[in-house]
Amino acid sequence: MRDGNGWTSAGLLSRRGFLGTAAAGALVTAGGLWLPRAAHAQEAKKGGTLRLGMEGGTSTDSFNPMTLSDEVPISLCYAVMNGLIEFDGAGQPQPELIESWEVAPGATVWTFNIRQGVTFSNGKTLDAQDVIYSINLHRGETVSQLKGNLEPITDIRKITDHQIEITLAQGNADFVALLGDYHLLVVPDGHTDWANPIGTGAYVVESFEPGVRAVFKNRGDYWKPGRGNFDTVEIRYIADAVARTSALQSGQIDGANRLDPRTVDFLMQAPNLHIVRGEGTGLRYVFCARVSDDPYTNKNAVLALKYGIDRQKIIDNVLNGYATIGNDHTVAPSNPFFNADLPQRAYDPDKAAFHLKEAGLTGSEFRLTVSEGAWVTSPDCAQIFQQSLEPAGIKLELNKVPADGYWSNVWRVDPFCAVIWGARMTADESLTVSYSTASPMNDSNWKNETFDKLLAEARVELDQAKRKEMYATCQQLVSDEAGHIVFAINDTLDGYATTVMGVDKHPRFGMCDLRVAEKAWFA
Repeated sequence: MRDGNGWTSAGLLSRRGFLGTAAAGALVTAGGLWLPRAAHAQEAKKGGTLRLGMEGGTSTDSFNPMTLSDEVPISLCYAVMNGLIEFDGAGQPQPELIESWEVAPGATVWTFNIRQGVTFSNGKTLDAQDVIYSINLHRGETVSQLKGNLEPITDIRKITDHQIEITLAQGNADFVALLGDYHLLVVPDGHTDWANPIGTGAYVVESFEPGVRAVFKNRGDYWKPGRGNFDTVEIRYIADAVARTSALQSGQIDGANRLDPRTVDFLMQAPNLHIVRGEGTGLRYVFCARVSDDPYTNKNAVLALKYGIDRQKIIDNVLNGYATIGNDHTVAPSNPFFNADLPQRAYDPDKAAFHLKEAGLTGSEFRLTVSEGAWVTSPDCAQIFQQSLEPAGIKLELNKVPADGYWSNVWRVDPFCAVIWGARMTADESLTVSYSTASPMNDSNWKNETFDKLLAEARVELDQAKRKEMYATCQQLVSDEAGHIVFAINDTLDGYATTVMGVDKHPRFGMCDLRVAEKAWFA
């Protein structure tokens, strides 16, 4: 609920309330509580071993928060570490290790209060220097995929042992939400031993074999009430959807992510299972063309592919209807700044053929690399893509490669490949991380000065109608010019034994925003 001043019932300031107050030149305070009391209405129970079978990891996974790229390593890190901000079930930022915050008029200077009384698994007490160090892992000379998002930070300074001040080059009304990015996990000052991670999370690593399994033991006396309930958590890498489903049905595991949409209807009838579906809240399925590489440097070549994909046929035949059609950008349809007026790009072989001719590529063959390591049905989606291009006279060679090592060996290496993009909670973060010139995760290598300038202006625009227009234009530019063929946003489909409690859909990721080990418990 929100009152007339823009404050939420949890004591947090809504974006509208923030912008209005900031415009009036006042100081704004947010935070205070870790989570609304309603989140703890159902009492959690302690004990047991949670066994998860998951797709979305490889033998190169680690606990390095700078390199997180898929659901298994993110889940591993969330078992051991905490973030600065957590998103609730409505996608709103809530305090985590940052307990509260204040923002000065103009939204360039932010003061953050660090939660007190929290200890790392090595016994060290959390303080401001740990938070500064953890943020700075993603700034300057770094391999972090979040570097571009944090470039607006000009200074971070320690005020007290539990308070820091962050200054931005330009105001950003969404800055708190940016601090909820899954890369921004907190470790002790100076920590670099990612084989032996240290965090403030509910668990410690007992054993880890990348690509096979990880086992965690409960630390005891977790600082979050009602969280960290299992004695032991085991995460098994089960990339094969059939094997994962079979393990869930037979009780070998208690939970599984990314259920196959082609068989989930059957699983919904099983009396021993509970299926959690998040409609249109899942991964963006993308065929990514790197526009810095020929022939994709030619805008018409990419448009030919965008018009030549039969999105609805893929959704109907491969995804069994468990997806929302995509329109070649990553902003979620549920986002308040989503451009609903942008015409949905429809399957049109004639337009595809026209753009291919305009590119001077009639008779040419494209090569698309796919793998179950991208997502399990990507080879099947690509086959329909290949077939749908034929009426346009476009030839597509499919190069299927092994799943293991896909994100290291193929993503950002092959000029045309299958990729997935997770949800971001704000339009600014979604557009910045996917498409801004400065972002290391801009995998289509699209660069547009007009886009970058408009995105920066939208961050400080106080008129919400104008801000929406700016983001709408950004989405139009991306859809028309960037190399992402975003043809579908899948539904998150997680399965659990009926004994697993405390699980629900989340607008960012499945498996309780990949925090199921922390949030759930056994009946």
